[in-house]
Amino acid sequence: MTAPSQDGVATATTSAPTAPRRSRVPKARLFTWPLLLGLLGTSALVALSLFVGVYDIFGAEDGGHMFVVTRIPRTIALVLAGAAMAMCGLVMQLLTQNRFVEPTTTGTTEWAGLGLLGIMILMPEASLVTKMIGAVVMAFVGTMVFFAFLRRVTLKSSVIVPIVGMMLAAVVGAFSSYIALSTNMLQSMGIWFAGSFTSILRGQYEPLWIVGIVIVVVFVVADRFTVAGLGEEIATNVGLNYRRVLLIGTGLIAVATGVVTVVVGNLPFLGLIVPNVVSMFRGDDLRSNLPWVCLTGISVVTVCDLIGRVVIMPFEIPVSLILAVVGAVVFIILLLRGRRRA
Repeated sequence: MTAPSQDGVATATTSAPTAPRRSRVPKARLFTWPLLLGLLGTSALVALSLFVGVYDIFGAEDGGHMFVVTRIPRTIALVLAGAAMAMCGLVMQLLTQNRFVEPTTTGTTEWAGLGLLGIMILMPEASLVTKMIGAVVMAFVGTMVFFAFLRRVTLKSSVIVPIVGMMLAAVVGAFSSYIALSTNMLQSMGIWFAGSFTSILRGQYEPLWIVGIVIVVVFVVADRFTVAGLGEEIATNVGLNYRRVLLIGTGLIAVATGVVTVVVGNLPFLGLIVPNVVSMFRGDDLRSNLPWVCLTGISVVTVCDLIGRVVIMPFEIPVSLILAVVGAVVFIILLLRGRRRA
């Protein structure tokens, strides 16, 4: 609970609620029966997602074709986006030593949206890859701006950190709205903010495989992120290049957020809910928690998407709306828990 660095990110964000919990699961027991049961439960939800929808894939003549074109791509997108955004939240919480931060509470998604909007205005005929590059670059810049702010300002409470992030996000969002209004792109911005898997089809979801690479890299670099999460001074003393790890983590977060933003849209609070729920039950060992974070992220986003599909059938509610409601409730619970501990 003491600040490990005098000028690093850790100094700005360390407080009682951010203290790492001791891992309750030894590494030797990483693959356990509970994990297998979790894998089976997640697989059941994914399978259910394949067969829930308005279109009759069993009775219609082209049911098999629609199953391949719509249901399978949508389910793959749920898996990749859910796992990637949940892991991004976990990595960001480690690097900032704050449990309340994730791409949507630090403004990363708003920066990605600003990059996407800029590409849409400057290059209306730009390809999907070009739009993703614009979103990733701006997401990286925005995340570095947030980290730079934390390095220069000492905040006594960890609760203030996400509030600062949401304020920055509101400023960037307002700036984006002004530009969109001035260029008659407001409707496109509204479609982007309504994150949904409705438009995921074969031929459009394939860029999401990039976030699959991000997931693999996070697994490989997990131990370095864990050491970096102890603070700049401790990480440097044990021989870790703290700044390099910080850049790698920021780059991975930017890539995942930018790609998901362009293909799916905004998925609020997913990176906040999942790591905290997993950490409550399993402690803070990043490597042993990663499979659980992946499975829980996939399960949460799949359940929210299924709810959105069936509540007002034959219409759909955007998954971002359900995630925002669930995430807001979890966020308030975490704030109250942190206040009681303090």
